[in-house]
Amino acid sequence: MSAQLLMIEDDARLAGMVSEYLGQSGFEVSHALDGLGGLARVQELAPDLVILDLMLPDIDGLEVCRRIRALPSDAAQVPVLMLTAKGDPMDRIIGLELGADDYLPKPFEPRELLARVRAILRRRTEGAKPSNKIIRFGSLEIDRDSRSVTVGGAATELTSYQFDLLVALAERAGRVLSRDQIMEAVRGRELEAFDRSIDVHMGRIRAAIEEDAKNPKRILTVRGVGYVFAKQQD
Repeated sequence: MSAQLLMIEDDARLAGMVSEYLGQSGFEVSHALDGLGGLARVQELAPDLVILDLMLPDIDGLEVCRRIRALPSDAAQVPVLMLTAKGDPMDRIIGLELGADDYLPKPFEPRELLARVRAILRRRTEGAKPSNKIIRFGSLEIDRDSRSVTVGGAATELTSYQFDLLVALAERAGRVLSRDQIMEAVRGRELEAFDRSIDVHMGRIRAAIEEDAKNPKRILTVRGVGYVFAKQQD
């Protein structure tokens, strides 16, 4: 069964071209011209991935992303690939903070869009088939079958990408990883990304799993190198 994609984009011509290109690669692509219509389609279709433009005629993509993450049940977990203005890192950072899984600056090459879509969907597929179901560190429990994280029995909220980042670090506990190594471990291949994307995601993960995100004990920063998931925790 082919993956169902939803593109929320007010440029009908661009959306048509992208839909045709992705359709030739085996995806089923639906389209919404504005943010509110896109939100309705997310709940109606339960797509496998949303391609979300930042600039929309009614509400902007950042607000759409925020509302998707506030939806009930599985609808809130749909991966979001945000299309942003080239050369504007602040929009990308805000998008990641609101729960977008990845971003792609406009204008973009269709092949890169396809690569990023496949990478996101591959992470979800591979994450659903772990060799060991649960990773535990003290009160932190990571369930790779249900793709859920609890701390002291209380559920936390992470995007699909942030969950995969946490798993990648936890599987390599005690090993210092550079940002490039983390990106490669999660994506399965190297793709261009701006330096602060990992830092933004790490901040979100810490806020979800640390008792004090400003003084973390689980995910530690190694200045000038990257991050390490601490073996000794609570």
